[in-house]
Amino acid sequence: MARTVYLGTSDFAAEILRALAESPHRPALVVTRPDRPRGRGRKLAAPPVADVARELGIAVDQPESVNEEPARRRIADEHPDAVVVCAFGALIREPLLSEQEILNVHPSLLPRWRGAAPVERAIMAGDDRTGVSIMRLTEGLDSGPVCLTEAEPIRPGDDYGSLAARLAVGGGRLLVRALDALPDGLVFADQAEVGVTYAEKITSADRVLDPARPAEELARVVRALSPHIGASVVAPDGSRLGVWQAVARAAGSGSSGPAPGELALDGDVPVLGCTPGALALTVVQPAGRRAMPGEAYLRGVRG
Repeated sequence: MARTVYLGTSDFAAEILRALAESPHRPALVVTRPDRPRGRGRKLAAPPVADVARELGIAVDQPESVNEEPARRRIADEHPDAVVVCAFGALIREPLLSEQEILNVHPSLLPRWRGAAPVERAIMAGDDRTGVSIMRLTEGLDSGPVCLTEAEPIRPGDDYGSLAARLAVGGGRLLVRALDALPDGLVFADQAEVGVTYAEKITSADRVLDPARPAEELARVVRALSPHIGASVVAPDGSRLGVWQAVARAAGSGSSGPAPGELALDGDVPVLGCTPGALALTVVQPAGRRAMPGEAYLRGVRG
């Protein structure tokens, strides 16, 4: 049994924490980010990892910086065999990197998609597979040596929610395997220098569906940002129309669709003209309202 401390913040990291807590390597301490304002009301809320840790009865520390001496001392006081990191959301620096054996659970097949948004970027790029890597954390951005990987196919209908759920299951399983092997020594291999790509953080610009791009690409963007972030287009009245599900229609498929950049409202669902093809918006969210089928949105517009 390995004695562990866990560092994580996001919903994905919370699922990895559940798997770790159910194993013989249940963490003695969970370190996460401070509570932050969230949601429309901007009310102070704990990170998902903090909520899960408290539900599981695990001690929680929420320092402003994990790199400062008080936070490092709190970790050291647990005498961990390994510190496990997953989607912590802040850089971990020296001397903490040298003070502890730090294993990182990263949801991609490194060196592809290093960085903040590997699941979303893999879907956006049209990759046919991704996976999970267990690596030793170093000062570089997800560039440390890797000890275990497990591939996962990206299915045609996958969105972030369905793919991330499978990756969390695989990541938890792979992490437990790594910790089981820790007493005998993990074997690490340096990452290849070829095939490196970076999964940049999702920005507001990434969320806007650009009709100058092919409909197939925009459909992948919608899937990559659903159900946690959401894409959008500009409605005819100038307001933001959120898009949670969409289907690409190829050019010449029997339904020519509107001109590129035009949002047509005369069919069964709103349709955005693209270059080429068209994007049928099957689940949308008008500003200030809940998500609804595209048909219901059109009934409201026509009414």
